[in-house]
Amino acid sequence: MLNRLYDFTFNFCPLPPLYNALFPPFHSFQISSTLPSFNMAFLVFPSAILLPFIHLFLTFNLANSEPFLGVNYGQVADNLPPPSATAKLLQSTAIEKVRLYGSDPAIIKALANTGKGIVIGTVNGDVPSLASDPNFAKIWVATNVIPYYPASNIILVTVGNEVITSNEQDLMNQLVPAVQNVQNALDAVSLGGKVKVSTVHSMAVLSNSEPPSAGKFHAEYNTVLQGLLSFNNATGSPFAINPYPYFAFRDDPGRAENLEYCLFQPNSGRVDSNSNLKYMNMFDAQVDAVRSALDSSGFKNVEIVVAETGWPYKGDNNEVGPSLENAKGYNSGLISHLRSMVGTPLMPGKSVDTYLFALYDEDLKPGPASERAFGLYNPDQSMIYDAGLSQQQQINTTSPVMAPIPDLSKSPETTPVVSNPPETTPNVSKSPVVPARAGPRPTANKAEFLHGATALPYSIIFFTVFILMLL
Repeated sequence: MLNRLYDFTFNFCPLPPLYNALFPPFHSFQISSTLPSFNMAFLVFPSAILLPFIHLFLTFNLANSEPFLGVNYGQVADNLPPPSATAKLLQSTAIEKVRLYGSDPAIIKALANTGKGIVIGTVNGDVPSLASDPNFAKIWVATNVIPYYPASNIILVTVGNEVITSNEQDLMNQLVPAVQNVQNALDAVSLGGKVKVSTVHSMAVLSNSEPPSAGKFHAEYNTVLQGLLSFNNATGSPFAINPYPYFAFRDDPGRAENLEYCLFQPNSGRVDSNSNLKYMNMFDAQVDAVRSALDSSGFKNVEIVVAETGWPYKGDNNEVGPSLENAKGYNSGLISHLRSMVGTPLMPGKSVDTYLFALYDEDLKPGPASERAFGLYNPDQSMIYDAGLSQQQQINTTSPVMAPIPDLSKSPETTPVVSNPPETTPNVSKSPVVPARAGPRPTANKAEFLHGATALPYSIIFFTVFILMLL
């Protein structure tokens, strides 16, 4: 009735979805530029005057919410700061999720009431027990989830890390029942659906990746992958993958514009000869290769999560690619790309949840120097380089820019790369999309390594109190 009598309308910009959830449609008014009496309008419906401020307030909060951005928190190091200091650091950043490789209680407790989503994991050595003994899975959940949830916002349990490409056949065969038993244990305590269950894969699960539309899983992994993907599909849990453009560049540095293509820098792009979609960076190409593999396997509804990706800022003298400039270029370019919400050519308009590798360096990891130089922060919480993760920087998001229309006359050569399963040939590849080893050495739980084994709810409360005081 008020709407008909006074004909109030707001013609600002489109209201965010959360606005409509908080305020019913009858609060939407139109205010013409020639109101007969401003005071009358305020007295009749004072909250109408506040609508532009409501819009700005909610838009600011949504801009500060970047649920797609996470970080890996490895512990294979002897110089890490206490978990409480790390929790404080994370609250000063745009990082919304943290992935642990184990289930360290000190870290899980430190992250309580921070609103940060937490991914915890079971070690590979626990897979056989989880698979064979449902009670072991129940004890694991009772020990590592129940005491902390929901104060600690545990969102996902990863059962093992890169098990399928570990060449340990026994672990592979037991992965699906292990995942199912963890799910059953969560269901038994009414956490099924609240805490998801999955596992993490290296890019070596793909036998073909270029062009991205030809993405395909290794035939030798089909049996276990069908079981896992059926589980992901039934439970709504993600397919977690570790794409690393750095390793693709390291293994094929001579390809024209390869570095620019990896680092989100200006380049001529690469056209998928099957789909005619143009790719401007390797991250999108790798993710879409996984999307194609999932789709061709019949699992179009299974979502992808990037569990790891990063670039080392230093390495040995004979390593190609590690540098402070390249690491900053990759991670800052990736963060800007995710914030743009452009998505990938096969998944436009959506940013895939992406966990950067890594929060800190892990100085106890073996291998070349680059393995110990993926960190974003020093142990004293200072930035190793500025990747654009501070809260002040997250509001300055990049406007979406769609990929240009493909120019097939300039399409580079895109010969499909088909690598044999690791069991039959040395793990060597020259694919510009999928490297020989598609990530750093799998990060272990620290104990396993050493011993061989919500800001938005508060904003809503504040806003509600603010409105009530004004009314």
